[in-house]
Amino acid sequence: QVQLVESGGGLVQAGGSLRLSCAASGGTVSSTAMGWFRQAPGKGRDIVAAASASAGTTYYADFVKGRFTISRDNAKNTVYLQMNSLKPEDTAVYYCAASRRIYPPTYDYGYDYWGQGTQVTVSS
Repeated sequence: QVQLVESGGGLVQAGGSLRLSCAASGGTVSSTAMGWFRQAPGKGRDIVAAASASAGTTYYADFVKGRFTISRDNAKNTVYLQMNSLKPEDTAVYYCAASRRIYPPTYDYGYDYWGQGTQVTVSS
């Protein structure tokens, strides 16, 4: 059973940066797709970014393109989300997810394992 633990969330001013980390244990995620999702209060869970096992294929939601970057260190069983030029509307709980698929699904039901989430708050 793969367990995912996110870290790196916090409070930042608009225009600032944060880097989220997602460490996997209980199994390797080096050969599976990984994704980041977010859920703002009162809203559904949206995909933010995803990467294939080798990170050769990546996906970004339109609202983060050019600002966020997903990367992975398979040797460390860890996935990252670098978030730059943060906006107040980026405020949400961010979740890491692992899929058994090689290529990253863009829908939440394509993922099999989830972290507990980390809060990101962007002040204006």
